[in-house]
Amino acid sequence: MSLHDPTPASGTAASGTAANGTTASATTLRGVGVSPGRAAGPVVRIAEPLNEPSSVPAPSDPHADIERIRPAAHLVADRLTIRATTVEGSARSVLETTAAMAVDPALLSQAEKLVSERSLPAERAVYEAGNEFAEMVAGAGEYLAERARDVQDVRDRIVAELLGVAAPGPPEMTRPGVLVARDLSPADTAGLDPALVLALVTEEGGPTSHTAILARSLGIPAIVAVSGVLAHPAAGVTVDGDTGTVELTDHPVHVEASSRPEEREWSGACHTADGHPITVLANIGSGTDAQVAHRAGAPGVGLFRTEFCYLAAPEEPDVAAQRAAYAEAMAPFTGKSVVVRTLDAGADKPLPFLHASSEPNPALGVRGLRVAFERPAIVDRQLEAIAAAADDTGAAVSVMAPMVATAEEASWFVERARTAGITRAGVMIEIPAAALAAHDILDAADFISIGTNDLAQYAFAADRTLGALATLNDPWQPALLRFVDTLGRAGGEHGKPVGVCGEAAADPLLAGILLGLGATSLSTSATALPAVGTALAEHSLADYRKAAQSALSAPGPDQARQHAREVLG
Repeated sequence: MSLHDPTPASGTAASGTAANGTTASATTLRGVGVSPGRAAGPVVRIAEPLNEPSSVPAPSDPHADIERIRPAAHLVADRLTIRATTVEGSARSVLETTAAMAVDPALLSQAEKLVSERSLPAERAVYEAGNEFAEMVAGAGEYLAERARDVQDVRDRIVAELLGVAAPGPPEMTRPGVLVARDLSPADTAGLDPALVLALVTEEGGPTSHTAILARSLGIPAIVAVSGVLAHPAAGVTVDGDTGTVELTDHPVHVEASSRPEEREWSGACHTADGHPITVLANIGSGTDAQVAHRAGAPGVGLFRTEFCYLAAPEEPDVAAQRAAYAEAMAPFTGKSVVVRTLDAGADKPLPFLHASSEPNPALGVRGLRVAFERPAIVDRQLEAIAAAADDTGAAVSVMAPMVATAEEASWFVERARTAGITRAGVMIEIPAAALAAHDILDAADFISIGTNDLAQYAFAADRTLGALATLNDPWQPALLRFVDTLGRAGGEHGKPVGVCGEAAADPLLAGILLGLGATSLSTSATALPAVGTALAEHSLADYRKAAQSALSAPGPDQARQHAREVLG
């Protein structure tokens, strides 16, 4: 049960009669529906992660333990790469990205260092190195925070290889069932067979997770943040991804599979059924992400998060190092649009060289562009490196600042971008105050881009990492949609673009609503691009506008989804 949900989330429902004549009881739990559809079948539980490996005994030959680490990591990467060749589209992209993470030189070097300096066994060294990297990524916030789950998955796979045990993950399935787990890694989700996996139910996770995006791409119902589902000894389960309800029974249920959308190719071009063009771009956070997005057909980048260049850096990377890192990510998009977000860090997203002081409420403290107010040379050097990388690659680069609250801040940033030689500069809208000041901000900025993830958590005062508050961070919340509507109208009046770069755009149905609310471009992870790009062509712009207004009038997110479906059919 979500802490804020006034509706009881669970309880024994009225008893019924099972097929064998005995009395069956049912318990209904609620979570956040992240992929639509209804399915039912036997519960298939996913084992908990491996136990934490011991730090004793110390290896008798540390060099031999060091020599075990990289071969184990490469075996993990090879298995993931082989799995990637058996699937297509978003699933393939996720598996390829996870394989690359398994052999990340920084991760493996840190593990080797822990063996040599602290005499840790190889498996414990990998475990601790993985934890360090996961914490670092989680501290970076937003999209990168969600990648922490990927790091933990890679850590566990390598540890399992070193221990000679089976890697954690879904069991081998020979008949249809509903997977129930604490959480699922993107790689686990990408490898699922939709012919056997009827639906996904997790106790943790949120509406913007990669698991949610992949479930939609696989066409299977999924519900996340279902508190208490693991504690229930259910035999059968019925899942309704539209309403977020999970009905658990102590007896088997008849297998029911959700109808799946027909898979279609996507060329990268996108328009509505009546020919209205809409730009669908990729969100990236590294050179590897850029390659994946390019292979997925992305015609450009709507959000390039630059924090990867700074993670674990004890000192600020110099202009040359930043230039090379940015150029690697821009290179696949020569002649195409790439929107680069400047450094989003601070007390809530600590980077060693910033030496951020402790704050009682860091999420509301000196973060994002506010760091640059105190140390403008940091953003000036970054803008210099971005401009140089754009020259190196021929990408059509724009920049935007995170955590802008006022028009004055927007003007300050745009002026510095112009001085650096970048002609197109905009801002992220993540703070409610910025949404309310949209007209004044658009007087200064060339465009705005809505970060729905942060805008939701600030609008609802709900930490987006807490499963208990997942419903408040549901991108279908009508109050959040009203912010988008306000911003879309402001952009239209000023004749300037309004993008949406939060993961709200990863939901094909919601993507149409965002378009109907005035968004001129959408950007999301590469895994969601084909589904969103093809779905937007199904209806006219007028239909999307009508559906958007209907969703705005709904009292809650579930009703908003239903209203949209009723209009769009």
